[in-house]
Amino acid sequence: MSTRTIRPRRSTLAVPGSNPKMIDKARGLSVDALFLDLEDACAPNAKAAGREIIVESLNAGGFGDKIRTVRVNDWTTPWTYRDVVDVVEGAGTNLDCIMLPKVQDATQVRALDLLLTQIEKSVGLEVGRIGIEVQIETASGLIALDAIAQASPRIETLVFGPADFMASIHMKSLVVGEQPPGYDVGDAYHHILMSILMAARAHGKQAIDGPYLAIKDLDGLGRVAGRAAALGFDGKWVLHPSQVDVVNEIFNPGQDDYDHAENILDAYEWCTSEAGGSRGAAMLGDEMIDEASRKMALVISGKGRAAGMTRTSVWQPPE
Repeated sequence: MSTRTIRPRRSTLAVPGSNPKMIDKARGLSVDALFLDLEDACAPNAKAAGREIIVESLNAGGFGDKIRTVRVNDWTTPWTYRDVVDVVEGAGTNLDCIMLPKVQDATQVRALDLLLTQIEKSVGLEVGRIGIEVQIETASGLIALDAIAQASPRIETLVFGPADFMASIHMKSLVVGEQPPGYDVGDAYHHILMSILMAARAHGKQAIDGPYLAIKDLDGLGRVAGRAAALGFDGKWVLHPSQVDVVNEIFNPGQDDYDHAENILDAYEWCTSEAGGSRGAAMLGDEMIDEASRKMALVISGKGRAAGMTRTSVWQPPE
C-alpha cells in the first residue's frame, strides 16, 4: 500500500466533468486542486459522455502540479461503479484522488477502497496510490465521522458539503453557507465544522470547507472562508475564478505570522542546543517560547512554506 503524501489544498476548484471548455480553463487557474465532477454538475444523460471527456482531459495533461480529483456519484445511484471503473481504468496514471459524495458510513468508503484496489491490480497501477476524498453531506455521515475517517488508509480529506447537509437537517435557509434567518447568536455551522475538523485531525486527514454559492459576493465568501480558516481548516472549494485569490489569501498565513513562526522555530532550535544552553524554554522578545510554541509554529510555517512564502525577517541568536 502506497504511503500518502498530503499536499496543500487551500483552494479546490469544482469543474463540470462534461464541459471540455471549463476543464481547459481550469488548467490555467492558480488553484491547489480541482475536481472534475460526475455528480451534481453532470446531468444524468450526460454522465457516460462525461466519463469519456474526463478520461481524455486527464490523459491530455496540462494541469501542472494541481491535485487532480474526480467526484463520482454516491453509492445510492446506479452510476458509481461505472464512474470509478471507467475513469480509473482509462486515466488512473493521471489521477490523484476519487471523491465520494454523501458518505453515510464507513462501509461505503471501504467499498470504494476495495473497488480501487481491484482495478489497480487488474490494470497494473500502483496499489493504494489513488487517494479518497470523503464528502460529509448528511446527519448520518456526521454522526459516523470517526468510523468514516478510519475506514481506509487512502483517505486524504474530509469535506463539508453544506447544501445537501442543510437539506438533510431541514435548515431554514436557501443561502448555502450563510446563517439561517432567526439564528442570531453564534454560528449555526460551528458544531458541524468542528466535528469534521476533530475527526480529520485525530486521524491525520485534511479538513476542507465546501463551496459558497453566491459567487459575486466576495465579501460574503471572505467572511465564511475566514471562519473555517480561523478554526484550522486546510482549505475551501471555489466555484468561479473570481473566488480563487480570495480563498488562497485567506488560507495562507499572514506575512507577520509566518515570519514569527519561522523565528520561533529558529530560536527554539538554538535555545535547546548546547550552544544555547540546552534550555527547554527561552524568551523571544517579550514572549516565552517552549515545546508547545514550537508545535504551534510548525503549523503556521508549514502552511507558509507550502504556499511558497518567503521570510521578511530572520531571527539571530544573541552574541
